[in-house]
Amino acid sequence: MMDWPAAQRTGAAATSAPADPGIGRGRTEPVPVPLPMRVAIIGAGRGGMALLEVLHQIGTVEIVGIADRDPSAPGLTRAHEINVPVYDLAADLIQQQGLNLVMDVTGDPAVERMLHEQLPAGADLLSGQAVRLLWTLVQHESLLQAELLHAEKLAGIGSFAAGIAHDMNNPLQLILGLAENLADETDLEAIHTQARDIIEAVKRTSAICRDLTSYSRRASLRQDCLISINGKLDEALKIARYAVALQDIEIRKLYQPDVVVKGNPDELLHVFVNLITNAVQAMADQGTLTLETAVTAGTTQVRVSDTGSGIPPELLDRIFEPFFTTKPPGKGTGLGLYNIKSVIHHMNGTIAVESQVGRGSTFTLTFPHDSTVGERSAQP
Repeated sequence: MMDWPAAQRTGAAATSAPADPGIGRGRTEPVPVPLPMRVAIIGAGRGGMALLEVLHQIGTVEIVGIADRDPSAPGLTRAHEINVPVYDLAADLIQQQGLNLVMDVTGDPAVERMLHEQLPAGADLLSGQAVRLLWTLVQHESLLQAELLHAEKLAGIGSFAAGIAHDMNNPLQLILGLAENLADETDLEAIHTQARDIIEAVKRTSAICRDLTSYSRRASLRQDCLISINGKLDEALKIARYAVALQDIEIRKLYQPDVVVKGNPDELLHVFVNLITNAVQAMADQGTLTLETAVTAGTTQVRVSDTGSGIPPELLDRIFEPFFTTKPPGKGTGLGLYNIKSVIHHMNGTIAVESQVGRGSTFTLTFPHDSTVGERSAQP
């Protein structure tokens, strides 16, 4: 689940590593930054929306727009959410300046003929069987992302074992003691009292099982909904305590009331559990964990801060890479922060990290603020 051991989260604030000097020059040569590929999507049905979901997460791709004659097409709704321009007519979209690639997912021969006739110079067209193959690859990539998230979540459950055993052992020992007393008890009132205590102990044990079952399940495929950020952070704290000791950790909650974000509640819970667990491990089970939520400047922000030793500056540029971990073999998947970043990007958000030697780290999640907050209820 976590991507580095506490002992290795030391370092300064984020800095850029020096580049290797040029061969024979003794000085650094600038690395050219590639220009983004400008892409237009024709068709906003399932295929168009699938392409939209993947392409908007790639930094070297700029989606110029998406076109569909059907105003209710799902891809158009998604495009509005991620601020991609929407067009009624494909002919208008492909006239945009500097277009590199047009992707036709309509399957309509008439549309394909029109695109061939009006395609601007310098632009390529992807259609027919080629775009169907691409759609298949996109769907496969989405499935792999979901499998990676679930596999990493299950791998992290192993670190919960000690906390689960401790939390379940206490009520089980109470139940055992009360049951032994009942074997010889003759006072009806005492029997009723001890029976009520047994019921409460069983409820506590059931709650532990319910929390873990809920957390370990696959993320639901339901539509994204409004989620109460404060409630989800509190739920994550309950889950994280099975993996790390919170007894000596001071927890500060700086919650702004009624902060919500649109997304998948199961995936967001996983994000918060990972960030909280990482933060506590970085403090070697002693320090201050600060959870902060706020709505400011048209965005929703969540901050998870610790007073640990920080992240080495040479690792800051790599911590979100898939399979990157500083843990010994068998102790980490290297997928924790990679999955976190993928979930946040799917929610149209960003994640940033600040770290200072001896002072700790702060992960800041920023999401677009939903202007319809007052019109719909949020999930806790």
